[in-house]
Amino acid sequence: MNNHVIYPFFDKETWTFSYVVYSPHDAHALVIDPVLNFDQKSGRFHTHSADEIIQFVKHNNLIVDFILETHAHADHVSAGYYLKKALGGQLAIGKTITGVQSVFKDIFNLGNEFIPNGKDFDILLNDKDYIYFGDSTCEAIAVPGHTPACMAYRIENCLFIGDTLFMPDVGTARCDFPGGNAHSLYWSIQKLYSYPDDTLVYLCHDYPPQDRQQISYQTTIKEQKEKNIHVHSGVTEEQFVEMRSNRDKTLSLPNLIIPSIQLNIRAGKYPPPESNGVSYLKTPINYFN
Repeated sequence: MNNHVIYPFFDKETWTFSYVVYSPHDAHALVIDPVLNFDQKSGRFHTHSADEIIQFVKHNNLIVDFILETHAHADHVSAGYYLKKALGGQLAIGKTITGVQSVFKDIFNLGNEFIPNGKDFDILLNDKDYIYFGDSTCEAIAVPGHTPACMAYRIENCLFIGDTLFMPDVGTARCDFPGGNAHSLYWSIQKLYSYPDDTLVYLCHDYPPQDRQQISYQTTIKEQKEKNIHVHSGVTEEQFVEMRSNRDKTLSLPNLIIPSIQLNIRAGKYPPPESNGVSYLKTPINYFN
């Protein structure tokens, strides 16, 4: 039984689902994986997806206690910092984000102003940490593999799992980004599969195959174990790693990986402005395949 309201928001540009979760008992809320829109042609950020969340929160008189990131996304920019300024709440992410920050500090050759200590986030969560919003409890669950810092969040019988799993007919997250590991992802999925079959699973993305028209954001542990095309019950670690490694070699980079990573390791903040008052994003030439 789930005593919370879970309201999904879909960003069509990046195929991303964000969530507001709140208790109707006391109106305390969480926001999970909010999106900041980016137009690559102009280099301009827009806030229409995040503003939908703000309007919903204000219309329902909610109190936002936390803004949770499941990981440093490579396919969309986080609106975490923007929402914090508008709604309050503490920004939280997995503690091992510091390792991700260190890797990408080197890749983007960031200056001394960027210290990879997680300081742009308010809370760095360990596996099995609990946070509280009003009278409600949320458990942080480490699920490394897609990135080293991936976290899932459990509220009652609901799991918000980021990119770890997609709908069963889509499969699982890629593991070829810096720090990704298919062996780790396999065991993170087995951890999720240890929850009861009727546990509700909320996804961060959906990329429907041609034979499915409807966008979906919610499934169950039972459905994943029975039908996931990459890692249903009976698939061994070796089989999964071979499949995932071969598949990842065929994938192109996400369209927004360059801007997304540079902001998301800063909790959604722009890079510091330079001497002319303008912030810049960097593109490493001939670095990514």
